[in-house]
Amino acid sequence: MYHDNDRSKLFSRRAMMLAGGKAGLMGALAARMYYLQVMEADKYAVQAEDNRISTRLLAPPRGLILDRNGIAMAVNQHNYRVMVVPEQTPSLDYTLDALAKIIAIGDGDRSRIHKEVRRRRSFVPLSVRENLTWEEVARVEVNAADLPGVVIDVGQSRYYPLESLGAHILGYVSAVSENELSGDPLEELPGFRIGKGGVERIYDMALRGRHGTSTLEVNSVGRVIRELERKEGEPGLDLNLTLDMKLQEYAAQRLGEESAAVVVMDIHTGDVVVMASTPSFDPNSFNRGLSNEEWKDLSTNPRSPLTNKAIGGTFAPGSTFKMLTALAALEARDITPEMRVFCSGHTQLGSLKFHCWKKEGHGAQDLVTGIKNSCDVYFYEIARRVGYEKIAEMAKKFGLGAPTGIDLPGEKSGIIPNKAWKKATLKQPWYPGETLVNAIGQGYVTATAMQLATMTARIANGGYAVVPHVARDQISEKSAKSRATPSWPSLDVSRQSLALVRKGMFAVSNEPGGTAYKARITQEGMWLSGKTGSAQVRRITLRERETGVKKNDQLPWKERDHALFVAYAPEESPRYSIAVIVEHGGGGSAVAAPIARDIMIEVQKRDMARVATDASGEPLNPDLRRF
Repeated sequence: MYHDNDRSKLFSRRAMMLAGGKAGLMGALAARMYYLQVMEADKYAVQAEDNRISTRLLAPPRGLILDRNGIAMAVNQHNYRVMVVPEQTPSLDYTLDALAKIIAIGDGDRSRIHKEVRRRRSFVPLSVRENLTWEEVARVEVNAADLPGVVIDVGQSRYYPLESLGAHILGYVSAVSENELSGDPLEELPGFRIGKGGVERIYDMALRGRHGTSTLEVNSVGRVIRELERKEGEPGLDLNLTLDMKLQEYAAQRLGEESAAVVVMDIHTGDVVVMASTPSFDPNSFNRGLSNEEWKDLSTNPRSPLTNKAIGGTFAPGSTFKMLTALAALEARDITPEMRVFCSGHTQLGSLKFHCWKKEGHGAQDLVTGIKNSCDVYFYEIARRVGYEKIAEMAKKFGLGAPTGIDLPGEKSGIIPNKAWKKATLKQPWYPGETLVNAIGQGYVTATAMQLATMTARIANGGYAVVPHVARDQISEKSAKSRATPSWPSLDVSRQSLALVRKGMFAVSNEPGGTAYKARITQEGMWLSGKTGSAQVRRITLRERETGVKKNDQLPWKERDHALFVAYAPEESPRYSIAVIVEHGGGGSAVAAPIARDIMIEVQKRDMARVATDASGEPLNPDLRRF
């Protein structure tokens, strides 16, 4: 009995302890549940919502690029692409191997994907292949069950309907590289592309627009259940250019297969109406991805199709530079327009002989006939009188030796040498003979077609520092405003000096014996005034001069002269300037001048059509806006 009572008491004590422990545990659990469900309710509600809700960025449509008449140069089109989400696939390589059995995946694509995996978050979809055909889309969809993490997506890709026409001005778009990341959330989006040249690059931020958002309900594995909210972003700004693609097409056809550049600009506003560089390339090929063979063909082509020669090709300006030498001498009053220099075919400087292009000489030359006949000896003499430093100063006033400021990337400065430049660059003194050579646009002097068109515009407009541009509006990241009527600063060059040089240019193109007389415009009211140039690229030996200088067509292409011509028109009321450079084209008179003549005829015809349209309110030709 005694032992039974002890056992009963022991059992009761243990039961009470167990019950107490249980009650304490339940109390602690209840307190914790109260804390989590009541005190921390807001915090965990947000976390639960984050697990259930996914917000994705929406890429806005990129702004269109149009010519001055509304012709589309860059547009957007649907792009069917296959994507992979790294965190949703057990093995990225396994998935890519499986996908490669269904659609072609290049080694370059694989390499790019592995690089992107390392720098992007695992839930960000990566583009595997773009611009899929319907057949490829169907094959991927049929095999979807065997391709974890692989999805078909519809995005937008850039398309250039005019293909190679205007490619150098447009540029192209391509994927963002690691060193190009700017912090814009759009750059994280799969398949997002930025401008990589031309106006696509210069105005990239304005063309991009601003992203929108899509709020999605997703399940535990990230599959979308439904869209809860959608906020559209702001599409990119449309970009209207000053170019006339009808004229651009004509200019490109006129240049043909030559390695060449042509620029036509409004001498008063700075509008670039034509900028052609040949050969060209199709920017669509960069969008869809170049093969190694395609890239090799483009990058090793001796005629440099990837270079915009209008702003990125520098050439000795040859005799087109003589107008600046004349202006420098006139402004310094070291010569008078009536002063005559006798050309016997050469001039002597110490023991050195400097030849004129015309072996037998031109006889007595004054300023106007010196320009008309492009007499080297005349310009040798006035260069001796004025000195090269003043010539260099005048050249810089008229836009040489520095970028023009055009709104395009890749513009070269060219070279306007002087004593300080030579000392700093070549560690050599300036020799007297170099004054003569550089005064006729040879030696160290180089310029682009854009600079020469700007130089000619400033001569034709009365000496005002017009600056070229290709965007018709003033563009900021958020807006596009019409350009105000420009007011260009004066170059402080006398009208009398400019008038004398223009008189010489008129004689070049319109008087018998002028170096471009055979390439004159005969239509009344369209006459142009110009200046030829032939830039020598090889050294002519004394022996060759004695036996006869070889003609350009007897030489390999790389040893032929560059052919140049600059002009403005119409003569009576100047409106446009033009510069044509044909690399290793031969003579400016025979090659570049006829090209410029034909283009300027078309420019003026087109201008007359616009005037007729403005006056009547009806198009002169209903097909003018069609391309």
